[in-house]
Amino acid sequence: MLPVIRIPRVNLLLFTPAEATTPLPRTDPRAAHLLDILRRQIGDTFDAGLIDGPRGKGTLAAISDSSLTLTFAWSEPPPPVDPITLLVGLPRPQTARKILQEATALGVSSLHFFPSERGEPSYVQSSLWSSGEWRRHLITGAEQAFCTRLPEVTWTTQLPALIAALTPSAPRIALDNYESPAPLSAAHLSPASHASPVTLAIGSERGWSPAERDLLRANNFTLAHLGSRVLRAETAVTAAVAIVKARLGLM
Repeated sequence: MLPVIRIPRVNLLLFTPAEATTPLPRTDPRAAHLLDILRRQIGDTFDAGLIDGPRGKGTLAAISDSSLTLTFAWSEPPPPVDPITLLVGLPRPQTARKILQEATALGVSSLHFFPSERGEPSYVQSSLWSSGEWRRHLITGAEQAFCTRLPEVTWTTQLPALIAALTPSAPRIALDNYESPAPLSAAHLSPASHASPVTLAIGSERGWSPAERDLLRANNFTLAHLGSRVLRAETAVTAAVAIVKARLGLM
């Protein structure tokens, strides 16, 4: 029996500028989505977008044995990303994939994974990063969210260097289940915080080391928690970003 190929359902098909001006191979997952999921025929339209560019409508102009010919009419520019920077202790690749998708769907401006003291050093060698697979997960998250914006992503910079590059006066919060005095929902954030990006730091799946906590405190991070339950890293990221967005008046 042949394996079943599952085509993910998305709300917006994203293209690079070069892809938007050349035939789409029938082997491309977007072609399968158009024909098998959306069941588009010649002359039908679909929602499309240019990566980090405008959204609009695509039209299926022609179908051949090897490719689809598409035309596009672009309209409004994309909304800006939210002023939220994520610092995340480098997790297992399967967890990082989920975080890449969900953080993009939620609209963060940048996502910086860092090798943490309690993390597994080999994670940075994963093919997720070396093959460029990570970008595909950003696109999946943006397509789900009906948005064209992709966050900036890094995965090798050490935590001290990431902190040194932050806007000095911007709010800084680190999630910590063990030594935080108050919940994230009580953090001092308001819609006025839009003037500076909020930085949200989340440790490795094994938590912060004492030295990392000292570093965070020395650099004006407020420790906060998400309640008494211990959450998976991808769940903590989603919950924390949602809370911060709500406090900033972004949802």
